[in-house]
Parts: sequence; structure tokens; C-alpha cells
Amino acid sequence: MTIRTICVFAALMTIASCGGPGKADDPSDVTSRLMTDATGIDDESFSAAGWKGMLAYYGDSWDNPEGKGRLYDWITVPSHDLFVPSLKQVSDQGYGLVIVSGFMWDTALAEVAPLYPGQKYLIIDVKWLDGPNIMQASFAEHEGSYLVGLAAALKARADGIATPRFGFIGGVPGRVITRFEMGWIQGIRSVYPDAGFVDYYANAWNKPELAKAQARAWYDSGVYAIFSAAGATGNGTIAQAKEYRLSGRNVWAVGVDGDQHRAGVYADGKSAVLTSMLKRVDRATEYALRSVRDGSFEGRVYEFGAANGGVDFAVSNPELGDAIVAAVNAAKAGIIDGSVVVVPGYAEAKSLGLAPDGLMARDD
Repeated sequence: MTIRTICVFAALMTIASCGGPGKADDPSDVTSRLMTDATGIDDESFSAAGWKGMLAYYGDSWDNPEGKGRLYDWITVPSHDLFVPSLKQVSDQGYGLVIVSGFMWDTALAEVAPLYPGQKYLIIDVKWLDGPNIMQASFAEHEGSYLVGLAAALKARADGIATPRFGFIGGVPGRVITRFEMGWIQGIRSVYPDAGFVDYYANAWNKPELAKAQARAWYDSGVYAIFSAAGATGNGTIAQAKEYRLSGRNVWAVGVDGDQHRAGVYADGKSAVLTSMLKRVDRATEYALRSVRDGSFEGRVYEFGAANGGVDFAVSNPELGDAIVAAVNAAKAGIIDGSVVVVPGYAEAKSLGLAPDGLMARDD
């Protein structure tokens, strides 16, 4: 089967404007399970966003998940070698939808999905699989990351910093995380063409101590803002930025996936998280569940970008300022109408002079 990509703008708008399907104990509703890696749903970013989408669909809240354990639940799989047997075990239960959170599940799902043709699956951050029972949600992370890069650069300019440096911390390198880094760099370079960059990949999604140590070293060397796309690992960046801002240092963290403003609060409601790149995994999850319920589920790639609200930037921090918010919104409009083009891959970005040599980013 040839994978087809469809626009889900209308569907997303329906999700955004409609309420949940009723209380979670409605026996006619879809059953589902979210499967994550070792980070679980407490990473305050990627997997947490998927869980929030499930809660929104079932009409529950984080603090009151009424249907958890009956209609829906999440399962943490602690190591990659357990992905296949765990996925088979969950598939044996015959849930309405099984959701696997992240591109590291691609090989396991490719092996297991054909064995369970009647089981419907959603995989996040993948668009290269094939199968009539696999819905794939892909995001234009480079578009959202451009917006937060632009915001950070404009904030540096407003602070009067002539030659700011910026950092990027990734989890496991690969094409998805590269899109975050490339967008971040291009957004910054639209303001500071000669800005300096450093990057680091922790090769882990749940090691905040690694990000904290790296962030400390970078802030001490004069880095102004650090964007982390590393799951729970990135929480270490926020922790270090909080410590330094509390002591009066003018440094910033930039959040990812969900609005991490609250995670950065350090005093009197002030937050060390300047803004966050919003990756609406919750919308993808909610859309998939709704499609199972109404019978419209299809094994296709669904693209989520700036044009349909799939990526955006957070405006919770008042220190961002109205002028910067307006400028970033103007850039977002440019991405949507095509007048602002953001290159997602490292090789292409280098060839066009949009990204420096020597980064750790990978396109595979």
C-alpha cells in the first residue's frame, strides 16, 4: 500500500471546538492504551501531551482520570528490548486503539502490527511505516521550533545583547529531533545571522542530570538561551535556568511539546521558561480516538503543522512581551502562507548556509 498524506485541518478544528464524548464510564466508548518508553507520562512534555489528549477525549482530567484502568491507561516499557513482547501482550487484549509514543517504537510496530490486522494503532512521530491498521502522526517540528528560536533571539535583542550564543539539547539523535534543532537555529538566525550555537545529545529521554550539567556549563560560558527537545532529560535545563535566574542571571530555558511555563516558576510567579514549542501530540491522540469511535480510522500519515494548529509557541510568560509575541505571530503567518520557509534537514540547511558545520544533528 502506498502511504498517503492527508490534511486534517477540518478534523483538528472539530476536535478543538467540541467537548469530550461523555463520562469515561460510558461502556460504548473506545478502549485504549498508551505505551511509552521508560520516561512514562511524567516527562512534562512529549508523553504527557499524549496522555492529556486521551484525558481530553474521555472527558477526564489529570487529577481525576475516572476511566483509568477501565477504558484507558498508560503502560511504561522500561527498555527497548521489551518493546516487541510488550506490544504483543497489549495487542492480545484487543483494545480499540493502541498508541505507541515516539519514533523509537517504529521497528517494534512494523513487526507486530501485521500479526494483529484487526488491531488499530497510532504511532507518534513516524511517517515511514506501512499498513492499513497503522495511523501515523507526523509533526512539522521545524516550524514550531523556528517560532521559539525567533522569540529567543528577539528577547536577546530587546535585552541589548550584541552577540548572544544559543544552545540546543537533544535526546536521541535522528531525523525528528533534527527538525527541532534546525528550526531553532533558523529562527535565531533570522535575527542574528552570525549567532553562535552549541549542541549536545544526551542519548536518553530520562536523564535530566545530564542536561542540567550541560546547561550549567553553557550558561557559565555565556550562552543566553537553551532549547531542549529531550523528553524528561530536558527538565534538567529548566532546573538549571531556574537556579540561575533566581540568583539574578539573565539566562533562559525554552520548553518543548507542552507549555512548560509552570515547570520553570522560581519566584513570585516568574518563570525561567521564556516560551515553549507546542507540539500538539494531544490533538493527534484525540483525533485518532475519535476516528476509531466514528469509524473513519485509516492507515495513513497525518501531518500536523503550523497551518492546522499542530505546532505553535507558548505565550504564558509575560516577560516575552507583546511586541515579541506579535512579531512571532507574524512569522507564523508567513510559514502558513509560504513566505517564510523553514528547512527541516541538517544536510539541506548546511548546503543553504542556514546551519553551521560541526553539529551533532543527524538526518537518519
